[in-house]
Parts: sequence; structure tokens; C-alpha cells
Amino acid sequence: MVRAVILVRAPKTLTSSKVREIEGVLDAFDVSGRFDAIALIDVKDLSTVKKTALKIQTIEGVRRTETLVEVT
Repeated sequence: MVRAVILVRAPKTLTSSKVREIEGVLDAFDVSGRFDAIALIDVKDLSTVKKTALKIQTIEGVRRTETLVEVT
């Protein structure tokens, strides 16, 4: 399994509830600061991390994402 954090930039939009609906997302919450939401994911492989990030990018209001993959 691959664990990662996806940082979401979505100004003026609360997106965490929509992000939580995506398969592989363990939790998501809105934050203040440079990014507007954080998604914690646990998926089977790196290609699924990419697919999950791409799904998040399709949510209305999302401008960009940044993915941080756990290194073990």
C-alpha cells in the first residue's frame, strides 16, 4: 500500500466533503494557509496515487494539487 497526502488549492471553496467521496481517500479536511484542503490517501500503488490526484483536480473550484508520498 502507498500512503500519501494531497494538498489542495481551492480558494473560496470548501472541498473536503467532496474529496472524501473519492475512493482511496481516508480523510480530508479544510485548512487555512497556503493550501485550502488536505486529503490523506491509502491506495495500492503509485499509479493510483496519480489517478486519485487527477480525480481531485476535477472537482469544481480546485485550482491545483500537490502530492506528498510517504517514503519508507
